[in-house]
Amino acid sequence: MALQQTQVFLLFLLLSLLGLGLVQPSYGQDRMYQRFLRQHVDPDETGGNDGYCNLMMQRRKMTSHQCKHFNTFIHEDLWNIRSICTTNIQFQNGRMNCHEGVEMVTDCRETGSSRAPNCRYRAKASTTRMCVLSCFGHV
Repeated sequence: MALQQTQVFLLFLLLSLLGLGLVQPSYGQDRMYQRFLRQHVDPDETGGNDGYCNLMMQRRKMTSHQCKHFNTFIHEDLWNIRSICTTNIQFQNGRMNCHEGVEMVTDCRETGSSRAPNCRYRAKASTTRMCVLSCFGHV
């Protein structure tokens, strides 16, 4: 249960970063948005296996200096991800500022026994509910 809550929080954080790219970005926001896309969006694949994680983590430059311990790839195109921002729901703070959607994802977790740049990962594919805290006025 704690692992699932951690994953939901990480997805919430990732999509909050995506929200930064939904406005006309400053240079810093644009860099964060581009990093988010590179590390987390893969609309052309369904993922789901260890080979996918091993390849994508290396291809997306998350194994160069050290093995990134955990990463989530979202298997939806950017427009589907952005469509989360069409409906407000109440968030934990009681305000109507959370936007929720269901997305297909692959979680890649480093095995703990590999060394960069030859990092090895275990994959877990799932359909996950995500919440974006703010879409920064994008509807």
